[in-house]
Amino acid sequence: MELEGKIWKNKNHWLVEVSSLDIMTQGETREEALFMIKDAILEYMQYYFESETEGFELAVNEYKKTVIGITANNNKLLLALSLRRQREKSGSTVREAAERLGSKSPNSYAQYEKGKTRISLDQYEKLLQAANPYQHRLLRVV
Repeated sequence: MELEGKIWKNKNHWLVEVSSLDIMTQGETREEALFMIKDAILEYMQYYFESETEGFELAVNEYKKTVIGITANNNKLLLALSLRRQREKSGSTVREAAERLGSKSPNSYAQYEKGKTRISLDQYEKLLQAANPYQHRLLRVV
């Protein structure tokens, strides 16, 4: 699985964003901006999942002029980070996200955000909607 990102040149800097992770950074060169987004994602991974990140590897793939892809050797953690960041962006609690899924137990939803449960593409779409009902079109299959 790959999360889509965008890279573009502003007047003086290269900007790079991965909206599903709610992470944006910049660099003076394209290469520096790509390094910075990878570094930022790894820092968030360490912050949220410090004990599970040993051996975690992340790759930034360049495609079209403005499109990048983020892949990892542990999709459960990468998707968990996405869910957590989107839920926090929306200002929702774990309980509220669980309720939007129709669950009475916040612990069941929390397992997804902890990277403990494998997520199918269909589940991820539903979980994203529950995590942040205000964000649209984060998931795109090409």
